Amino acid sequence: MLRAIAHALVTVNALVAMLHPIAASGCDPGFFTIAHMAFASPSARSASPLRIGVIGAGMAAKPHLASLAELTAAGVAEVGWVVGRDAQRLGLVPAPAGAQLTTRLDDVMQDPDVAAVLVLTPPHTHLDIVRRAAQAGKNVLVEKPLEVDLARAEALVDTCDAHGVTLSIMLQHRLRAGPVALRALLASGALGDLTGASATVRWWRPQSYYHAQPGRGTLARDGGGVLITQAIHTLDLLLGFIGLPERVTGAAHTSSAHQMECEDSASALLHYPGGIAATVRATTAAWPGHAERIEIDATLGSATLESGALTVQLMDGNTMTAGVDQGSGGGADPMGFDHAPHRAVLQDFFEAVRTGRAPAVTGRSALGVHRVIAAIVESAQTSEAIDLTRVKV
Repeated sequence: MLRAIAHALVTVNALVAMLHPIAASGCDPGFFTIAHMAFASPSARSASPLRIGVIGAGMAAKPHLASLAELTAAGVAEVGWVVGRDAQRLGLVPAPAGAQLTTRLDDVMQDPDVAAVLVLTPPHTHLDIVRRAAQAGKNVLVEKPLEVDLARAEALVDTCDAHGVTLSIMLQHRLRAGPVALRALLASGALGDLTGASATVRWWRPQSYYHAQPGRGTLARDGGGVLITQAIHTLDLLLGFIGLPERVTGAAHTSSAHQMECEDSASALLHYPGGIAATVRATTAAWPGHAERIEIDATLGSATLESGALTVQLMDGNTMTAGVDQGSGGGADPMGFDHAPHRAVLQDFFEAVRTGRAPAVTGRSALGVHRVIAAIVESAQTSEAIDLTRVKV
């Protein structure tokens, strides 16, 4: 069974390399057929570029802008506007050719040719901006997290649904080749029944990181610390592999390594039916920063995913690898990672807007990880296990 899956992945990659030049240049090819079961059609590639607006020109914009430069060159999209708060800082942004720079959000919202916007501003601003975009009929891709708490995240998703606009979120790790292959493997049953799992994010952030922007690491601006800002990607992947737990027990604190309002270290036990458990550990106080890691144990073998690279060992002697180490930004440089998965999410989002289908990474699908993060924090505050079975996500 494993050989059949591996052969299928090789075939998919070969087809994508032949049919999809952008995928062949380095983005994760597996998702085009496994995660979403769709190639970019010739008609979509030859259609006029999708005009978009970029809202936010801070640190989070860097991989987006690098991806947009490549997608613009490929004729997939064109950037009409880049919006920033500071005109002087905005002038230093490497905006794609032809983009207009502005400090006025209205310039984007009132442009009838803009079909979609990327919201790359701090988390506490997302809901208000997305409301304006949805009311203006603009499709939206938002940088993670959706918002600072679960209630605001749900309101953001519901707003887009109410106005009939497409909503995606930048959880780009989902479209790395390793996670795509692991999802396919788990769906095939080749690993057998789950016996346990773990997710570990041992990253490092110097104190200067938290001082670099006003409010970073606070509830008001970010909604939390390491869980919602750094570990959200890895926790989201874990939940995508094994599902939402029934109960959550958590602990969180701010270590002596940092001076900040929210947690820089957290641990959790995720309880599943039959006594199965998954552990979570996340910190930004682990010098010098290590690759994030997910381990899944099952009755027929085990799987390890580290910084995008997958290794599978089966009891019958077969082994499988998929993906490569694409960097994690886990050290002092938070942007030290490959932007190709960003490009994959953006391209899929643009094609979803153009064709009217759902994107591979929907906004609503991110509510699960938001709910679990909220439960970990609540459990840490109350010293009680939090029951998730009564909550519909």
